[in-house]
Amino acid sequence: MFDLRPVAHVIGLLVTCLGATMVLPMLVDIAEGRGEWAVFLESAIVTTLAGGLIAIAASPSVEGRLSLQQTFLLTVSVWVVLPLFGAIPFVLGATEARFVDAYFEAMSGMTTTGSTVFTGLDTMPKGILLWRGLMQWLGGIGIIVVAMVFLPELRVGGMQIFRTEAFDTMGKILPRATQISAQISTIYISLTLLCAIIYLGTGMGAFDASVHALTTVSTGGFSNYDASFGVFQGPAEYVAAVFMVLAALPFVRYVQMINGNRSAILFDSQVRTFVAIIAVLVVFTVGVLVAIFPHHPEQALREALFNISSIITGTGYASVDYMGWGSLLAAMFFFIGLIGGCAGSTACSVKVFRYQLLFASIRTQLRKIRAPHGIFTPRYDGRPVGEDVLSSVMSFFMFFVVSLGLIAVALSLTGLDFVTSVSGAATALGNIGPGLGPQIGPAGNFQGLNDTAKWILIFAMLLGRLELMAVLVLFTLRFWRG
Repeated sequence: MFDLRPVAHVIGLLVTCLGATMVLPMLVDIAEGRGEWAVFLESAIVTTLAGGLIAIAASPSVEGRLSLQQTFLLTVSVWVVLPLFGAIPFVLGATEARFVDAYFEAMSGMTTTGSTVFTGLDTMPKGILLWRGLMQWLGGIGIIVVAMVFLPELRVGGMQIFRTEAFDTMGKILPRATQISAQISTIYISLTLLCAIIYLGTGMGAFDASVHALTTVSTGGFSNYDASFGVFQGPAEYVAAVFMVLAALPFVRYVQMINGNRSAILFDSQVRTFVAIIAVLVVFTVGVLVAIFPHHPEQALREALFNISSIITGTGYASVDYMGWGSLLAAMFFFIGLIGGCAGSTACSVKVFRYQLLFASIRTQLRKIRAPHGIFTPRYDGRPVGEDVLSSVMSFFMFFVVSLGLIAVALSLTGLDFVTSVSGAATALGNIGPGLGPQIGPAGNFQGLNDTAKWILIFAMLLGRLELMAVLVLFTLRFWRG
């Protein structure tokens, strides 16, 4: 049995930091004068003490680097434990949520899924609304570090192709993660501040601009209103679309840009493909809206750009109920959520680079069929792709499809209808936000689901956020045998 204390030490430190951030919503509640501040004071004390005691108890064992098994366990445990403490204000606060609902909301926040079980957001205390936004913002920056440092190191889902792209992390996971995090944090905070300032310029109030900047740049999608982003129809939709796309681009390219390579992001094939997909989808949707529905061209462009950007990046905002756009576009929104953004971003789902590698492999196989004696090698971004990467990507696709089917079946067994089961499985596994149908679609939420379905979706959100295999490997006996 490997030593669990280094893992506990790091988790304890992160829990302590989470407790410290609860001071911010406490101060907001004090300023609002609603008396809810005591909830965050109590939550902060419990969380900080628990994290501090765990970190102190495990600190003597921290020596050198983490082993591969410890890194897997740490990566998964962080996203299990932090929502547990993040749920405390929901249980004690104005929402008075049951544990399953509080944990669902916290897991949805930390994984930047954006599905919610809460209604009456328009009248909720500002501290609760800010806490939801902060959890998504923290989860967003956390997943960038995981995607850039840990998953390539763990060779998960083809992510190893990015290991040598900007950093060499082998044998130096934690020190290197600290160094990378400093630069990522600078970029992430700058994007958030810029987004909030521009939101203010569109007419948003200071609080709304701040919270929505947190959930836009994290591609999380929690809003302060039951109507989601529909409250801000107009220029704010264009601003949100731009920042959702920026947050869905590889942060490694931003890091390279601030380190002198100004054109890094322009020559990334993943970025070019991602932007091209959005452009094609927007043009198609605008054409359908103008031709079939009574949409003015500008309105059609704005609503198509915003909602497509929101779903493909996994943000999960909705400015309109696109279920009313007809079955063709509703089906399109289901499938584009399974595309996702770029690797090493806050975006979710399968990711563009995996589709690129899949099609590269298919092209190679077709060429081999035409010329059996030829030697053909799949290439990505101009570089040959190793068999280990292709095998990892194909395994990811297989696990994704199988997991999607099993989760959908499990949800249907709880009594949910077909559309709700399938779209619920997809939106949770892809960390997208809204599903399809009247219950969990863009005009609904997840409050009415039964508890069993909520627990299934909680697991699916965790599974999808950590690229499936990082979680599934923990269920193998070989992992625990060392």
